[in-house]
Amino acid sequence: QVQLVESGGGLVQAGVSLRLSCAASGRTLSNYNMGWFRQAPGKEREFVAAISWGGTSISFADDVKGRFTISRDNTKAAVYLQMNSLKPEDTAVYYCAAAIPPSKLEVSSEYDYWGQGTQVTVSS
Repeated sequence: QVQLVESGGGLVQAGVSLRLSCAASGRTLSNYNMGWFRQAPGKEREFVAAISWGGTSISFADDVKGRFTISRDNTKAAVYLQMNSLKPEDTAVYYCAAAIPPSKLEVSSEYDYWGQGTQVTVSS
């Protein structure tokens, strides 16, 4: 069982940056594809970014390309989402997820473990 814990969310103004972290307890993440998803009020959960277990494959949703980056540190069992130039429409609960490869990085149903989420609120 992989337990994921997100951190780094908060209330910020548009244009600033935030870095979300996802840490695993009791298990290494090096064997998992890792993804970030988000869910805004009244909307379905959507894909944000993902990185393969070896870091060789990375994918982003179109509306975050060029603003967000994803990275992982397998020695720390952690994955990060650097969010720059935040917009009010980025407001959502952000979830970290782990998938046993092979898996489709952008598909939420491919993920086996999920964190509880961290709230990101961007004011205009």
